[in-house]
Amino acid sequence: MPSDVDIARQFTPKPIARIAGQLGIHEDDLLPQGREIAKIHLDALERPTTKKGRLILVSATTPTAAGEGKTTTSIGLAQAFNRLGESVCLALREPSLGPCLGMKGGATGGGYSQIMPADRINLHFTGDFHAITSANNLLAAAIDNHIYHRNELGIDPRQIVWRRVMDMNDRSLRHIVVGLGGKTSGTPREGGFDITAASEVMAMLCLATDLDDLRRRLDRTLVAYNYAGAPIYARQLKVTGALMALLRDAVHPNLVQCLDGTAALVHGGPFANIAHGCNSLAATRMAMRYADWAITEAGFGFDLGAEKFFDIKCRLAGIDPAAVVLVTTVRALKTHGGASRSEIHRPDLKALAQGLENLDKHIENVAKFNKNPVVALNRFASDTNDETALIEKHCADLGVAFALCTHHAEGGKGAEELARKVMAAAANPRPYAPLYPLELAVPEKVRIICREIYGASNVAFTKQAERDLRHVEKLKLSDLPVCVAKAPSSLSDDPTLHGRPRNFEVTVREVQINTGAGFLVVLTGDILRMPGLPKEPAAQRIDVTEDGIIEGLD
Repeated sequence: MPSDVDIARQFTPKPIARIAGQLGIHEDDLLPQGREIAKIHLDALERPTTKKGRLILVSATTPTAAGEGKTTTSIGLAQAFNRLGESVCLALREPSLGPCLGMKGGATGGGYSQIMPADRINLHFTGDFHAITSANNLLAAAIDNHIYHRNELGIDPRQIVWRRVMDMNDRSLRHIVVGLGGKTSGTPREGGFDITAASEVMAMLCLATDLDDLRRRLDRTLVAYNYAGAPIYARQLKVTGALMALLRDAVHPNLVQCLDGTAALVHGGPFANIAHGCNSLAATRMAMRYADWAITEAGFGFDLGAEKFFDIKCRLAGIDPAAVVLVTTVRALKTHGGASRSEIHRPDLKALAQGLENLDKHIENVAKFNKNPVVALNRFASDTNDETALIEKHCADLGVAFALCTHHAEGGKGAEELARKVMAAAANPRPYAPLYPLELAVPEKVRIICREIYGASNVAFTKQAERDLRHVEKLKLSDLPVCVAKAPSSLSDDPTLHGRPRNFEVTVREVQINTGAGFLVVLTGDILRMPGLPKEPAAQRIDVTEDGIIEGLD
């Protein structure tokens, strides 16, 4: 099969104004960023609509390091809806340079199910990540600058909770000392960098309902404590206006297209293992406003992105998916059945059968939110008919809808069965049920997630986590939802435990207060908010040809 770049060269993209016209977006709301990309002004959310706006959530079983094609499946499903004559729009996250240049490579789909222009989307796109990085770091600079200039707020340098960010995997910046170099260089203190996808500014932009809401979120962001232990908020540093200026253009969703011309809104990019893992609320609402079917995804497995989609995003926004798709692959289920990386592309019904328990747990988790999933098997060339038949029979035995998908090789045609199964599921939607009530104590919310979704038998809180929880109670923030940061490659907080782990304990080592985003970040196990590059990063495969084509991002 030809490479993603070669496939993309076969297609001539439509002018972006035509894509906007297909959706019925008013020309006054279109902010072109060249021939193939445009931003859609938030004002478009206020225009009248006749669309049904049924939302489809795409999630997955526990993935391998390479991912199981959740984004590719979302794109293929949208293309299939388009082929069937349905009004459809995608709402996806923007790729981060971290994974693009690190472990996973590009995040614009693959094969004949891609969004275009893939190279621009995967790299600098419309500058949203740069704007978020700049806003985050302006606030960080304002904190240190305030301390340098007499520190009227009495900020304790030992209790600054706001970190700097950059959109790159760089483990050497996780823990640093700033302010070295003498009196004119500031006050020496410990600090560090997170990746931009983990920035609270990213979460705020993705959850803000409008510009006024974003301003309020920025104002109320907790950044430090003073020497008396009282909280210091961003508004006290008087830079909210400048933060809004940096984010002015980034708040508007980005419009692009699939290979077949299906519309796609790509906006915001929080990771699901260290953040809440969903594209912007504005993009989701816009897709729902301008199409009968809006297809979105939540990062990593259902235990991470989808749990947060329901317990944070749906709760905040008052949205509810009409159907849920659960993507899986033969190779992932073999991995969870004990097969090694070198064995997952060889026929192995025994490992596959053992790995089905991971699929079972995710199906159970979907039901905990009062939903029934449609299982989408993303087929690879190495999969045998016996293997795919085993998974199909297993789903039939459970009474769960199943669709075999070949959209990578066939585009929308290869996901038509999935589209029909999804439409059937959406014909009788059930309202989602949140996993926990907000009035519960924070430790109990964490225990419910760990026990019900991960399958843990117990949750342990370190002394640091207990100190953090006392801060939460002191600030009267116990009614916030929780955003658990956890290893994506396991249902547990131990990335080496595959399948369906049982009788394990989750260790909560820290609780971070995100007053701007409106949730508490619960760090478990060894999860890090600044990833590192692998031994052979994807960046080593990327190059530019003589005619200016970027290769190696697939």
